Amino acid sequence: MVAQKGKDLLLKLDTSGAGSFVTAAGMRSKRIAFNSETVDVTDADSAGRWRELLAGSGVQRASINGSGIFKDASSDAEIRTRFFAGTIADWQLIVPDFGTVEGAFQITALEYSGSHDGEVTFEMALESAGPISFTVML
Repeated sequence: MVAQKGKDLLLKLDTSGAGSFVTAAGMRSKRIAFNSETVDVTDADSAGRWRELLAGSGVQRASINGSGIFKDASSDAEIRTRFFAGTIADWQLIVPDFGTVEGAFQITALEYSGSHDGEVTFEMALESAGPISFTVML
């Protein structure tokens, strides 16, 4: 993968529940992290007393964080409504020349801030709420 523009990393929300994804407008930064917990199965007989892990047994999760400014009243309202209702919805994160990550996520944090001489900004965090798929871009 060659260098890409950060603005081409897109976060999209399925607003209809039928696969109709809308870009979360005004996003200035986006980040996705994949994590897998480990299950330690080390015992007194472990070779050299080195830790042993049980393959494929830990909980996996994906986290998405983003921040930006208000640009589109409809996508702002969709995000705010889903946060306060605690709903889980399908989201996509499109990584240019790499692929699309898609799955069910819940908005776990929604923060607003602003200074007297600047714009109002927001930050949000999403946590996966089920299996995540990855589709390679061709």
